[in-house]
Amino acid sequence: MSPDQVFVCGNPALDLTATLRARRSLRFEMLTSPRRPDAWHLGAGIVDGLSTGCRETDVEQAVRVREAVYALATARLRGGPYDDEAPAAVNGAAGRSSAAPRLTASGRWTEATPAEALTTVARHAVELLGGADAALLEECGDPECTRVHLDRPHGARRQWCGMESCGNRVKAAACRARKKRARQITAG
Repeated sequence: MSPDQVFVCGNPALDLTATLRARRSLRFEMLTSPRRPDAWHLGAGIVDGLSTGCRETDVEQAVRVREAVYALATARLRGGPYDDEAPAAVNGAAGRSSAAPRLTASGRWTEATPAEALTTVARHAVELLGGADAALLEECGDPECTRVHLDRPHGARRQWCGMESCGNRVKAAACRARKKRARQITAG
């Protein structure tokens, strides 16, 4: 797994949406070459191996599905309606042939094409957004982060997509702000 790959959202479809980071400001794109979706599918555990390498058209399809999932998840979060294009993109990808696990002497092994791996992710999106877990969707509390995650732990009080990334940064900033205020009060 690449150090810039983070899987903290609680669902592979939501983790795919996080491959475009800081949507409100810097817009850091992770799917920049055909190698990147391949690495993402492997890192996410969608497949154990790819039977063919990703092509530029596979990257374009992954970005299209990613943006559709993000649009659907944020619409669901805000209680708004879905547009016509996003469900069509996800349903189109979910309706294709997907990665099929095989039992081998050493355990389960899933090998697929990039399109089959993306179909598996699209099916995760359909199950999530069409099921009871959709009520658990939350956006990260870090103002710079645009990850949508599932809020499952400890009574649905999860504030950040992940402590290692956003949680520590927000807590450290709050601590610095408190110390600065305390110094201003004692100096003033």
